[in-house]
Amino acid sequence: MNAHPSTLLMVGATGSIGRYAVAEALRQGYAVRTLVRDRARAVRILPDGVDLVIGDLTRPDTLGPALDGVDAIVFTHGSTTSERDVRDNDYTGVANILKALDGRRTRIALMTAIGTTRPGVAYAQWKLRSERLVRASGNPYTIVRPGWFDYNQPGQRKIVMLQGDRRQSGSPADGVIARDQIARVLIDSLRIDAANHTTLELIADHGPEQDDLATVFTSLTPDSAGSLDAAEDVVDLPAENEPEMFRHDLATITAGSPRVAG
Repeated sequence: MNAHPSTLLMVGATGSIGRYAVAEALRQGYAVRTLVRDRARAVRILPDGVDLVIGDLTRPDTLGPALDGVDAIVFTHGSTTSERDVRDNDYTGVANILKALDGRRTRIALMTAIGTTRPGVAYAQWKLRSERLVRASGNPYTIVRPGWFDYNQPGQRKIVMLQGDRRQSGSPADGVIARDQIARVLIDSLRIDAANHTTLELIADHGPEQDDLATVFTSLTPDSAGSLDAAEDVVDLPAENEPEMFRHDLATITAGSPRVAG
């Protein structure tokens, strides 16, 4: 069994999910560091007890201080549905952090979105590429693809984890989930051994929220070792046909990946 992390870096801490994730991590007893561009804004938004480190995901030279001493990274950053924005922020942020780790072993929780594997959706493909980098990095990880935020009806709080990314209408019909529940799943995944090397779509069903998510994670099929894609996904994006930007990042991250698996 792997030792569970104690100090985490929150990426996207001042966003609508990141704020909940920071609060949940503090509640669970983690030492929380946040990567922020604007200290004054972060002080207004984030609670006391959080270590604020100035840096920018798009500037690799600023990332070192944020990564020193952390043993987990939670990605909750996200932009628009513009292909360029998702490529230059969501994807590039993950790539830059993984490269800056330079082989240091770190537990990762990455938030993307339900419908990431939808064929022909350009912005979704960049989210999928960020997932592929995490799987190839050699680090323990959980990838969470939430449904539509805050469309829950009263009493719709039972956490459900799906696989295969088969809900692709691009509407709340794909599933709904509350923001605080997304945060909880991301933070819980860091200490639940069954969550390691899993990818899931996260939605809520009618009923009360579970006290313990270990059994829910245990029902998932782990991603196959050495595969760029999730266990039950159907993806038609051959690596050799991918953009040069992705292939270069993949080669760099794979070359520096930790030697110890698991």
